[in-house]
Amino acid sequence: MNNKDNKPKNLYEELCKDYRFKEGFHTCINCGTCTAICPAAEFYKYDPRKIVSIVQTRDDQQIEELLKSDTIWYCGECMSCVTRCPRKNGPGLVIIALRDLSARLGYFTESEKGRQLLPLTHIMTGNILNYGYCVHPKSFKWEDHKESGPVWKWHTEHLEQSLARQGANYMGDGPGILRKIPQESLDELKAIFDVTGGTERIRIVEEYSKAKAEEMGMDMEEYERQAFEYCSDKHFNH
Repeated sequence: MNNKDNKPKNLYEELCKDYRFKEGFHTCINCGTCTAICPAAEFYKYDPRKIVSIVQTRDDQQIEELLKSDTIWYCGECMSCVTRCPRKNGPGLVIIALRDLSARLGYFTESEKGRQLLPLTHIMTGNILNYGYCVHPKSFKWEDHKESGPVWKWHTEHLEQSLARQGANYMGDGPGILRKIPQESLDELKAIFDVTGGTERIRIVEEYSKAKAEEMGMDMEEYERQAFEYCSDKHFNH
């Protein structure tokens, strides 16, 4: 899949078609209030003011570099920036639009953080389509999150017992926390994905990721595992 063939004539104009961009991008005065309030900027080498400033240039080359960078994947989408901007901009909304365009064009595979989109897509959409939840205990493996500690390890090893003590109806019929979602409802969720473009997005992420895996000399399992596990020091403030 060649993203050069899919590249729109003007990246800025393509961003302007996104309703989140329209809502979040007005006139930036480069005051830096968004960066000052941003929780991600405390930990990452991340400056939302610079992102909006680059977009505001309407320069295709700079916007393309942004779409291929780690930078747009640091945002936690908390929207703290929206609450403080004196011009009512929403850098978080601009970044969501940038992420969407990066995914559609396959540019996300060019950055370490962007490549994490593959395991995230599989985990989140897998939970929704298989269980009807965004987060589900069955998809959580302690081995992948050892930083959660021994208490959570015990919890995963005694899942049904632990959840029962908390009053959950884990994978049971009828009402209750973590109840089993009927197949009819799961089928409806799949239909929503099909109609709204969710299924197509999964396909696009997988297709571009497969091409990148081949470029890196990996099979898909190796590629996804590296994307899930590896994190270099270059991202963080020290």
